[in-house]
Amino acid sequence: MVEPKVILADPIGFCFGVERAVNLLEEALKVHGKVYCIGSPIHNPQETARLENKGLVVVDSGEEIPNGSAVFVRAHGLPEGDRRELLNRGHSLIDGTCPFVFKAQKKASFLISQGYRVLILGDKDHPEVKAITQHLGERSSVVLPGEPLPEEVSGGKVGIISQTTQRLEDLANLVQLVVPKASELRVYNTICGATEARQKAVAELAGITDGVVVIGGKNSANTRKLFEIALERNNQAIWIEEASELDWRWLEGKSIIGVAAGASTPDWLIDDFLKLLGKAKGVVKEDGR
Repeated sequence: MVEPKVILADPIGFCFGVERAVNLLEEALKVHGKVYCIGSPIHNPQETARLENKGLVVVDSGEEIPNGSAVFVRAHGLPEGDRRELLNRGHSLIDGTCPFVFKAQKKASFLISQGYRVLILGDKDHPEVKAITQHLGERSSVVLPGEPLPEEVSGGKVGIISQTTQRLEDLANLVQLVVPKASELRVYNTICGATEARQKAVAELAGITDGVVVIGGKNSANTRKLFEIALERNNQAIWIEEASELDWRWLEGKSIIGVAAGASTPDWLIDDFLKLLGKAKGVVKEDGR
């Protein structure tokens, strides 16, 4: 089989927010030895396992954490009630909340304070969205792209924000649906710039290759979006978490393949995949550089 040319999406892998969170967590592990986190610090099982080997302890709730422990607030943020409870129990908090997530939280709170009903484009079960909605009460609703609008948006003041990993076109579509229904509408684009850049890069990559490999955690919302975009434009897109999952038969007949990775995918997983292909060197960026 002739070795395919490999083109990397640009940007690829860790975004600023995730890199910041991982760096903060690693520094905390050096200081404290053991650091607790409610839920995975980022949505990548392999990177989380690496950090667990250094002393990270992932728990399902704050009740599992011994009083006075070091606790890491993951990149997706933490509901305000949970944060207060942790502080009341004497924990020291290391805040790894992504600045873009923090911005979305602040915009949602501002809209509520101004009398708007907040409509959030996103997944209600995602930790980022849960962190936003917990303290908003009944004056907020969450919708996924394509879902029907809640009745409460008709005739009133509506504010719209988005989960940071959603697609810009889906946010625009939601706004278009709400305009005829609301008496007043205020919109904040809280989609992360790194998310937009990665989505644009994978769309372009899918158009110039024979197939695209998307690397990232199956629990990662932003990686899922990259895969969906790649698949829409190239039916030869596949999604793997790590190099060992590659089915070599997929490479047959492909002279150019693209490689993209989610914002929570570490460089070492991307490097492992490139080494598997024997392409650790000589790989070109998406723009040909």
